[in-house]
Amino acid sequence: MSRIGKKPIEIPSGVEISINDMTVSVKGPKGSLTRVFHKDMILRKEENQLIVERPSDEKIHRALHGTTRSILSNMIEGVTNGYQKTLVLVGVGYRATKSGNKVVVNVGYSHPVEVEPEEGIELEVPEQTKIIVKGIDKERVGEVAANIRSIRKPEPYKGKGIKYADERIRRKEGKTGKK
Repeated sequence: MSRIGKKPIEIPSGVEISINDMTVSVKGPKGSLTRVFHKDMILRKEENQLIVERPSDEKIHRALHGTTRSILSNMIEGVTNGYQKTLVLVGVGYRATKSGNKVVVNVGYSHPVEVEPEEGIELEVPEQTKIIVKGIDKERVGEVAANIRSIRKPEPYKGKGIKYADERIRRKEGKTGKK
């Protein structure tokens, strides 16, 4: 059995969950999320818990068991607390500014790069070298943060680029360290 899959999900107060066929809607104080899950998974709502079960021990069902439970847990966490990722710009002259709802990033190119947030995603720039991506959908917050990071990935020699706040860049020696 999947250790993650068999843990029941606690439903906090203020969160409503409705299950129609395999479409699950979660409503909370921060918003609502809807997702369609695999038809073979068994979803049951008991009192203030959500339980995910699998019909058999086939490989596909074992793989989907923990995944389905984790996605449901992330949906509940998102509508109650939300998610955020912090990006840091490292480099001389690298900076970000907010104009309207867009973020303009200057990272050493001949032109500034404009980043427009998706629907349901909020971008904040508390400092010139920090960008905060916020939202209720964990998957989309991570995707937007990864797209911003891909504008200028951190390079291993000087560490310049856009990196996650908790990321550590493995540094390499330059040409002089070869001897």
